[in-house]
Amino acid sequence: MPRIAVIPGDGIGVEVMKEARRVLAALDDTETLDLELVDWDLGAERYLRDGVAITEEEFRALADDHDAVFLGALGDPRVPGMEHIKAILLGLRFKLDLYVNFRPCVLPLARLSPLTGIQKPFRIDIFRENTEGLYTGLGGSFKTGTPDEIAIEKDLHTRKGVERIIRAAFEYAKLRGRGRVTLVDKANVQRFVGGLWRKVFEEVGEAYPRISQDSMYVDAMAMDLVRRPDHYEVLVTSNLFGDIISDLAAVVTGGLGLAPSANIHPGQYALFEPVHGSAPDIAGQGLANPIGAIRCVSLMLEYFGYEHLGDRIEEGVLASIENGITTPDLVGGKSSTEEVGRWIASYVESASA
Repeated sequence: MPRIAVIPGDGIGVEVMKEARRVLAALDDTETLDLELVDWDLGAERYLRDGVAITEEEFRALADDHDAVFLGALGDPRVPGMEHIKAILLGLRFKLDLYVNFRPCVLPLARLSPLTGIQKPFRIDIFRENTEGLYTGLGGSFKTGTPDEIAIEKDLHTRKGVERIIRAAFEYAKLRGRGRVTLVDKANVQRFVGGLWRKVFEEVGEAYPRISQDSMYVDAMAMDLVRRPDHYEVLVTSNLFGDIISDLAAVVTGGLGLAPSANIHPGQYALFEPVHGSAPDIAGQGLANPIGAIRCVSLMLEYFGYEHLGDRIEEGVLASIENGITTPDLVGGKSSTEEVGRWIASYVESASA
């Protein structure tokens, strides 16, 4: 039985996680899911109370005694340096080698996009390398606090890291019938890093002759995601560029409140989290959109072999939007966080009857 560590975290994370679990429980009532949820007390409250974000023993317990983590959101203004985020989220990504950051950006209804001219739903699947790049923390500063201060941040990329994320993107495209994979880089400036990505992309791509392949500079991609986002299918890119363009893609497909993500080492471990942050300014007001977290349940069920139940959740999400049961961040939305969660839970439960 897969064991899943549940970390609601901070701010609206607690609220959206409650609704995601409500939807999962509704499925479990009818399908008898073979999953065990284990609550974990990690987040700002724990950090402020104990002065510790996560211990090495807890890392080992998460790695050895669990198969996945389900995280609500992390971030609290009482921790201005966000040390607990670095320790918990980045720590899990690096220590568990969760090299695939998969972010499906799905526009369920054309009217939800803030862009004009969008005529029909579409999706963009983004594969972001998750363990290298500028997020390794390599570098330092010299003459700190003086007019001559120097800061250096090292952008680390290995052939192994680049190859495995590119291959993951192509394999996904092949399995899902996606016809195009686009590499996003800045090879015109980053000669060495960009050169490595382009060389490996071409080499890996040779094994997938039926999939269209092209490359785009990240600035041009940002422009095109606003101009014609439905032109793209699967994007693969580095850690930093993926962080940026996945947020942009989420917004053009309806907003961050709809967007889930999965951090995966295929066949070994996974961490699921909505793309949005902890949004402390709206916490406790019932305004948070739970759909991103609920769609994380869909990704999690698919990961553990319950694809049909993941599809049912996606159907419930679409039905809630079509029926106007949405939070105020979506156009015309007037429902609370709990109302949306209850409606989708009721839908998936009745759909299984």
